[in-house]
Amino acid sequence: MLQQLLLIGFGLALLGAGGELLVRGASRLAALFRVPPLVIGLTVVAFGTSAPELVVTVQGVEAGAGELALGNVLGSNVLNVLVILGLAALMAPMTVARPVIRVQVPVVIAVTLLALALAADQRIDTVEGTLLLVVIVAYVVWLLRTVRSSAPPPETRSAPLPGWGWTTALLSTVAGLGLLFAGGQQLVQGATTLALALGVSEAVVGLTVVAFGTSVPEVAAAVVAALRGHSAIAVGNVLGSNVFNLTLILGTASVWGGGIDVPPGLLTFDFVVVAAVTFACLPIFYTGRRMARSEGALFLGYYVVYVVFLVLEAGGHPSLGRVRDAVLFFALPITVVTLALFVLKERGARLTRPGRRP
Repeated sequence: MLQQLLLIGFGLALLGAGGELLVRGASRLAALFRVPPLVIGLTVVAFGTSAPELVVTVQGVEAGAGELALGNVLGSNVLNVLVILGLAALMAPMTVARPVIRVQVPVVIAVTLLALALAADQRIDTVEGTLLLVVIVAYVVWLLRTVRSSAPPPETRSAPLPGWGWTTALLSTVAGLGLLFAGGQQLVQGATTLALALGVSEAVVGLTVVAFGTSVPEVAAAVVAALRGHSAIAVGNVLGSNVFNLTLILGTASVWGGGIDVPPGLLTFDFVVVAAVTFACLPIFYTGRRMARSEGALFLGYYVVYVVFLVLEAGGHPSLGRVRDAVLFFALPITVVTLALFVLKERGARLTRPGRRP
């Protein structure tokens, strides 16, 4: 067991270092092309920080650990929203740009519902995986066309890098990819072996240990961005990563492995949780276009409940059914109602302001 824990720790360290190098190099290169911060977060940073999930998922499929691969995708999406946005909001309340509310959050919701619909028959085959890949290509092309049709903001009009600067940025990007690949190998090997030794399902390990490990780059990028006042990059990173996870990563894994089976438990609970926490972003961002510390604390609290459920599930605890029902039929509906009331209250306050039309 010690050997597996060392492999997991070593893999996490490589993934963290690789993600950091990749984000630094790729973000610098993207900035030279005068790409706005939000789009950098939605594309370059999101793809860079999602690279560990891609590597781990593909290697998991190759190793015959399909449940671990799928659990990694779903667990990462839950962690991205609840933990990363929650931590970032606790560090510094984040103001959310209007395009995020009107366009990006609905896009994430639509992609989540699409993935849920494709998994409804408990399998995502190669045709459905190809469809997910087409969606991510269309999404990136649309973002790039949006950038070209709008004038670049002043902060992106930087002077060209000297030759050595381009070289450094490229080397950082390539080195980051190499470390991500090596870290993914170590993490999958250690986590899979540990799961078998402890009698824990691969899906649970993917939803927790592997999901946390591959989300280390997202955590670092979002928290640092929030502390530095770059909330557009922080929010764009989370939303973009979730889109990449459900399209590029899930699609690649399905095509690469000739399809992925979706266990009933993942379909009826974890997929539902992913959809619920994604929907929760829309009303929170709508209320004043910001995410307050109290809302960040709420998100973190829900993640604790989610992990408790996974631990109980792994141990076959007799109270598992009650916790599951409480989350699905009490906690999530109460959250939806509460957020809906926030939205109605905010809308009412806006309509009663001087100069506002009903």
